[in-house]
Amino acid sequence: MPVNNAAFVGSIPENYDRYLGHVLFDPYAADLVARLDLPENAEVLELACGTGIVTRRLRDRLGPKARLVATDLNEAMLGYAGMKFSPEDAVEWKQADATELPFADQSFDAVVCQFGLMFFPDKERAVREAFRVLRPGGTLTFSVWDAIERNDLPHIAHEVISKFFEDNPPDFYDIPFSFHDSEVIKALVSAAGFRQIQVSLLPLEAISLSARDAAKGLVHGNPVITAIRERDESKVPEIEADVAAAVAAQCGDKPVRGRMQALICSAIR
Repeated sequence: MPVNNAAFVGSIPENYDRYLGHVLFDPYAADLVARLDLPENAEVLELACGTGIVTRRLRDRLGPKARLVATDLNEAMLGYAGMKFSPEDAVEWKQADATELPFADQSFDAVVCQFGLMFFPDKERAVREAFRVLRPGGTLTFSVWDAIERNDLPHIAHEVISKFFEDNPPDFYDIPFSFHDSEVIKALVSAAGFRQIQVSLLPLEAISLSARDAAKGLVHGNPVITAIRERDESKVPEIEADVAAAVAAQCGDKPVRGRMQALICSAIR
C-alpha cells in the first residue's frame, strides 16, 4: 500500500473528525460498543483508534474501574484524538503497530477495531497479534466497510475525483472498501485461533448537514487530498464543488441522506 494512502497528516485528522465523524463513523461506533459485554474491571485495547470516535463511546460505556488503551500507528490522528479527552477520562494513548503490538501475552479482555483492518498491510499478523494479547475467553470485535458501491458518499467522491485524473486516478478509496468478503474474513480469524466467529452485515444511513459539508470531508478528510494535490492542486476547489453537486443530486442536501453498509465481526479467543 502506498505510504500516502495511510498518511492522515496535516489538517486531515480535523477534517475527518469534523465532517465525516458523525456521518460515517459514529453510528457504527455506537453499534460496535453496544455489542460488548464486559466486566466492570475489564481491560480493553482499541486498535487504529483514529480521532477517538470509538474511544469516546468505549470510555462512556466502560466503568471507572476499567482500563482502556487506545492505539494508532498514525501519530497525527493519535494526537488529535488525545486533545478531545481530559486526564479524568483515564485513556492510555499509545502509538503502536497493530501487526507488532507492544503488549504482553494475555493482557486484555477485549480488542476492538473499527474500520482499521483494511489498512493493515499484514492482516493475518494483525489478527494473530490480537489473539496473542487477549486472555482466554476474550473477545475480538471489529468492523470493515462493505463494497464501495453500497456506500453512497465515498462512492460518489471516488467516481467524481477519478474523472479529473482519468490517466492516473487517486486510489485511496480503493483501500477502505477492499476487504468485504465474509468468508475470507472468517477464514482469516479462524486461522489465528479464534472460535465462535460471527460476521454480519449492518446497513445504516449516512446523514450530513449539507452536501457542502459532506464534500469537504470526502475530499479533505482523508489522504485522497494529498493525491489530488500531487497531481494538480489547482483542481481542488472544482473537485470539491463537483463532489458536493453530485452528493446533492443523489442523496439530497440539508440534510444529506445516503446508504452505507459495513460488516461486523466478533470472535472469542
